[in-house]
Amino acid sequence: MPEVGLDVDVAWPHAWAAIARLEHWPSWGPSVTAVEPPAGEVSVGLEGRVRTVVGGWLPFTVTEVEPGRRWAWRVGGLSATGHRVEPRGAQRCRIVFEVPWWATPYLVVCRAALPRVAAVARALDRA
Repeated sequence: MPEVGLDVDVAWPHAWAAIARLEHWPSWGPSVTAVEPPAGEVSVGLEGRVRTVVGGWLPFTVTEVEPGRRWAWRVGGLSATGHRVEPRGAQRCRIVFEVPWWATPYLVVCRAALPRVAAVARALDRA
């Protein structure tokens, strides 16, 4: 599966919170402007919807969760991105986005999201 990642000087639980807590998604997702439900953490079977930058709402279902490590979902009925945190020490981790092979061009969007996720994780780390 194609992927893109970024090493970040932040404790991995804060990186996990940044990618796994719904209220943070609009802060870092270039293609997401809102999410319903507006708060909570990913769990297998969680359903909701995301509003895209073009204004439309798409339904989603969280399909996989390895707490503190990885989660994946389906958006609009299609397999979408996987989101992963790899601890690299007490104050370092790697944030990774995975995309299905057919969505390889979406890696450009994922690459743009990585510094934004890192900024959210750093803010959580300082709080």
